[in-house]
Amino acid sequence: MVARVRTVAFQGIEAVPVDVQVMIAPGKVGMHIVGLADKAVAESRERVQAALHASGLSMPSKKVTVNLAPADLPKEGSHYDLPIALGLMAALGAVPGDMLASFVVLGELSLDGTIAPVAGVLPAAIAANGEGKGLICPFACGPEAAWAGKDMDIVAPRSLIAIANHFRGTQVLSRPEAVIRAAARDLPDLADIKGQESAKRALEVAAAGGHNLLMAGPPGSGKSMLAQRLPSILTPLTPKELLEVSMIASVAGELAEGKLTDRRPFRAPHHSASMAALVGGGLRARPGEVSLAHNGVLFLDEFPEFSPQTLDALRQPLETGDCMIARANHRVTYPARIQLVAAMNPCRCGMAGEPGYRCARGERCRADYQARISGPLLDRIDLRIEVPAVSASDLIRPDQAEKSAAVAARVARARAMQSDRFERLGITGCTTNAHCAPAAIEEIARPDAAGLSLLRDASEKLGFSARAYHRVLKVARTLADLDASETVGRIHLAEAISYRMSAERAAQAA
Repeated sequence: MVARVRTVAFQGIEAVPVDVQVMIAPGKVGMHIVGLADKAVAESRERVQAALHASGLSMPSKKVTVNLAPADLPKEGSHYDLPIALGLMAALGAVPGDMLASFVVLGELSLDGTIAPVAGVLPAAIAANGEGKGLICPFACGPEAAWAGKDMDIVAPRSLIAIANHFRGTQVLSRPEAVIRAAARDLPDLADIKGQESAKRALEVAAAGGHNLLMAGPPGSGKSMLAQRLPSILTPLTPKELLEVSMIASVAGELAEGKLTDRRPFRAPHHSASMAALVGGGLRARPGEVSLAHNGVLFLDEFPEFSPQTLDALRQPLETGDCMIARANHRVTYPARIQLVAAMNPCRCGMAGEPGYRCARGERCRADYQARISGPLLDRIDLRIEVPAVSASDLIRPDQAEKSAAVAARVARARAMQSDRFERLGITGCTTNAHCAPAAIEEIARPDAAGLSLLRDASEKLGFSARAYHRVLKVARTLADLDASETVGRIHLAEAISYRMSAERAAQAA
């Protein structure tokens, strides 16, 4: 007799069905696991035997064969422990096998028979719900799985004994409730920053339209403080975005206690991060920081200190909104629609261009340092601003700056206008101006006659690429939304062009 239990393997955030087949037959005593299993799956043999013994069940004095089908699909991770154990218990008659047929099972076993949390429960639950099946998962992951569907049958036991008693009817396990993490109330506030009004304006524009932002300025000017306060003015995740973000975090094992959060991700990796850490990869092709920041912000402080190859790896995700990791034996695609916010010093010494300071290396110091960032990557950054040093008069000024709540209200109104416009025009898969297709942005951001003349002159003088032209239109559309204007005027285009110009190009244009 062969007992069958359904589980899943993960390819990116997609859960692929896997059939766990357990057979007890005469032969040499022992358990054999076949089906292209990795080291963690092969070691489940010892964990399963110890957990069964701790639960009062003994291994049969026969040959036990476990086949993970399809046999040519790589199996990775510790979540195969529980389906293998339940398949063995069904083969021994400890649990009814026909009841297991309507469930997808995943979980890691401890040696004492308790069930430990695993990564990927939310994608597995969504896949199981799509097949019309229930889910058996660790108790700690139950709140995460409950988001897959209100009517879905979910069993979240603490141990093997609990699940055996549940199927026998001697103990009833209640369905877990979906839990959302409470919003943080201690987010840094924009009111903490004194001065830097133009930088705050650029931060508001970036938040309203989801635009990429680069801040350059001397040390201590407040670039990192500004970036850290961006989450306080961003809108919450929509239900669809919430599930997308949570599925990636689930696969990466970063959902604490199975609680989801509607806060947009804010990832800030150190500049020593490798290319695999930033865009994803490694032996199991795990999601990188760019995917963990999906529908949120990726903040790169000390921008030129990242290796040039690592930074250039961001060019494709910034353009397409996803990150494809290709290896010789498999290919995985993770969503990666991010808002890039970067901060940098103007040169290696950090003080180039400051009044009263003269760099020993001269202009070459600035040129060499900024050359670490490639032109194609800079072309994908919508807003480029200089953040000057804060003056003493700003620091001692007694009045308080505008709070994040007031800015967040304007950002929310602008984003609501964008969502309504895209819905009215039938544009799907787009929620902000920054991610709008070129053909659509030409339609919704068509400037008036004065604005069109300004845009034409600026494009010729500054040598805008086609990408730069459309990104200027996107920023202008966002500025018009902040003003609650349906028409993109000359004033909006003038401000959008100013964000696009570096100091050298501004001088050249003047």
